[in-house]
Amino acid sequence: MRKKTVSDLITVLGAADPRPQESLGGKGARLDELLRAGLPVPPAFCLTTELFQRFLAEVGVDVEDEPAKVRETILAAEVPADIAAAVAAAYAQLGQPRVAVRSSASKEDSAAYSFAGQHDTVLDIAGDAALLEAVKTCWASLWSDRAVAYRESAGAGTIAVVVQQMIDADTAGVLFTRDPISGRTDRFVVDACWGLGEGLVSGRVTSDSFLVDPAGPEVVEQNVRYKVIRCAPVGSGAVELVKVDEAFRNVPCLTEKQLFELAALAERIRDHYGAEQDIEWAVRDRVLYLLQARPITTGTPQTARLSPYNDTQPTPIEHGTFWTRMDIGEIFTGVMTPLGLSFAKYYQDNVHGDCIAGTGVRDRGEMPLHMGYFQGYVYLNVSYTAHILSQSLATRDQQPFDLRFASEEIDLADYRNPFGSYPLGVSWLRSTLFWFKTAAREFRDAKPRAQRMTESRHYEYDRAHRIDLRKLDRRELHDEMRRRLAYFHDMNVGYMPYFLNAFGFYGVLEGMCGAWLGAAGERVQNHFKTRMSNLRTLEAAREVWELAEVARTQPEALRIIRAGSAADVAARLRNDEAGQAFWTTHMEPFLRENGTRAHQEMELTHPRWIDDPAYVFQMIRRYTEEGFSIGNVLGAEDDPRAAEAMRAVERLPAAKRRAVKTALSLYETCSSLRETARLAMITSIWLVRDVVYEVGRRLIEAGLLRSPDEVAYLDFADIQRYLAGGDPHEIVSRTKLEEARRTFQNYARLPAPPLSIIGEWDVTKSVRPLPEGARLPGLGTSPGQAVGRARIVEDLAWQADEFQFGEILVTQYTDSSWTPLFAIAGAIVTDIGSMLSHSSIVSREFRVPAVVNTKHATRVIKTGDLLMVDGDRGVVEVIDG
Repeated sequence: MRKKTVSDLITVLGAADPRPQESLGGKGARLDELLRAGLPVPPAFCLTTELFQRFLAEVGVDVEDEPAKVRETILAAEVPADIAAAVAAAYAQLGQPRVAVRSSASKEDSAAYSFAGQHDTVLDIAGDAALLEAVKTCWASLWSDRAVAYRESAGAGTIAVVVQQMIDADTAGVLFTRDPISGRTDRFVVDACWGLGEGLVSGRVTSDSFLVDPAGPEVVEQNVRYKVIRCAPVGSGAVELVKVDEAFRNVPCLTEKQLFELAALAERIRDHYGAEQDIEWAVRDRVLYLLQARPITTGTPQTARLSPYNDTQPTPIEHGTFWTRMDIGEIFTGVMTPLGLSFAKYYQDNVHGDCIAGTGVRDRGEMPLHMGYFQGYVYLNVSYTAHILSQSLATRDQQPFDLRFASEEIDLADYRNPFGSYPLGVSWLRSTLFWFKTAAREFRDAKPRAQRMTESRHYEYDRAHRIDLRKLDRRELHDEMRRRLAYFHDMNVGYMPYFLNAFGFYGVLEGMCGAWLGAAGERVQNHFKTRMSNLRTLEAAREVWELAEVARTQPEALRIIRAGSAADVAARLRNDEAGQAFWTTHMEPFLRENGTRAHQEMELTHPRWIDDPAYVFQMIRRYTEEGFSIGNVLGAEDDPRAAEAMRAVERLPAAKRRAVKTALSLYETCSSLRETARLAMITSIWLVRDVVYEVGRRLIEAGLLRSPDEVAYLDFADIQRYLAGGDPHEIVSRTKLEEARRTFQNYARLPAPPLSIIGEWDVTKSVRPLPEGARLPGLGTSPGQAVGRARIVEDLAWQADEFQFGEILVTQYTDSSWTPLFAIAGAIVTDIGSMLSHSSIVSREFRVPAVVNTKHATRVIKTGDLLMVDGDRGVVEVIDG
């Protein structure tokens, strides 16, 4: 029998006699089968497991050594000449295109195990030398910490390497032949993004979602999102995020014809294997390619939850509870990652109860009932919260609280709280006394506490910058996290009374205006609720403008700020003498005051301004343009709204006039203190985030995570277990990470659930159609009319530099990090919001018309559309699309 040559150990997939999976590895065997079935798979060859074993023998690798040593030996070794020549010959036979080099473990992509993400893939490789280095990287990844840990439960294995023609995809994504949400197999779920599919898998890019009935074929449902960035190859082995051309951001990634073609191929694959499939695909120049298919290894989906309750409740409670995610601190607004949700649960279990007690509530109730979680969103249980608050004298009446959190999706006319009111009796008397005692203490301590919180914020910020977390051992890092979580607790407890008292005094003011001022009352209260130009949220915009004014006087610093990518400005400033002076003298004090701001702060994965100041520099660029002054839009002395409001109040009888002014003073005081305390609260979140990402860095270094993106799929409780000394290989499960990632992607593809829910909401039966025509109704929250071109903004960090003076900002929702953009906007339009949401309050302060809660604006409106925004009637019209 002829001895096998090195060339015999390299096989062209789909061409030679079939080889067993043990030789090709799971991925290689699958691709070989798909090619043999005549499916459109890019051409590839496979370096078999036998070739790998020959390499190990020829370079003298001892596989019994420590994994780290084996990896180092493989990476440092020179590929023997006979193996290098055979690989080069196979590459030449392929045509020497740019290739993707993919690991193919022996049990990978089997029905029992999914090694996805365990071993390395190197994309966009060209040339013999680069190819050999990429092959060694894949071979060495068999001894990565993450692969070794997984093999301990999945059994020992070996590895092959697939070298496949690289598809520089125009569009890519995944298809599931079983709906992950409903479990239906007669509906295929397709997620698609512009560029390479790695962006979708990592969760770094926005994708479109489609539900396809293959029997029709018919597109049953589609959710086309605004897509700002895509993943693209930028050099040998390098893949980065780049902007999507504006013309394609609102365009579906796939045509109906392509969806039907993809569904037909998926049916062929499912029939071929007799099992439900998870299929990776790509489109290049309108040609569809299949990149991989694997059996769906997760079990049958559980019955979709219909309410935010985690545990089954009695039917009257399950069906009658009032839930909301509207304006709950502006830190839980959007869909959250598994890390963000688990941190919210930590807050619920360890902090929220003390926050409630700090507002004068003696009986905190059952903490699991206060908050709920639904499709990746955090909801406040308004029914239970109102029930608990009703033990306090000031909040005995539940109606104002209910109305505060009711959105247009629900009707409270027949609503009855299933928990009822807190029962009268001895317990209620004790609660009333507790509330009086707490209120008296709060009256004395409110201003001094806000000052202490500000001082502590500065102290903790400065302290954090003096500590190098990398130098701490795990026990020291654990102690540091405990200290920061204690500060997080104290700042949230300190903040909550300001939040609730501002709400309470506004309710008093609203009642007085409605009862005593008639039709003028609404105009008065709309002005008074935003007569807060001293708030830190608005001052952030002023301080960005002041930075811009200083930059105008320093030509070298301004040149650096205006040049190149905003993401590189910070580094370029610090590497230049004049730039460093600007950074030290002006940027550092600004970041000390504002740097812990971010989009949706309780979502730990979102970088703060101090972590990534690119957005700040984009706004400085805009603010340095000729003719812009913050004084023209903020805090002008001749505000006609103020004069009109005060004239209405002055017409009241003396006693009522004094009462209104007292309520106004208390409301403004609490609102101002709330904003001061809020900065300390969000700083405490940043401090926790800092440690979380240091843990992530260590897990990457240990090989248990592939990149910082995967921190999003960790559980906060697991991070605490790691810090407490737990075995990281037991804590960080690849299977659990993949499940968390898939769950997050499923949530992200679904339509957002309503802002408010009474009882249950079934996503599988509640597809909300887009409105017809060019008129979008919403809630007018800032008066006036404006005509201008629309600008859809999905991602501040990537798009702030695109926004032009006078354009109409159209987005899903805003929070405090968006404030600087409001100063140059012609009007504001959002998908969600209320009269007291950030977009409404800040729009009124900047005197720009706003229409919120349009539900569909970001899906109906396109960048460049000419819009008329009527903040009085609550209508947005597309004049010229």
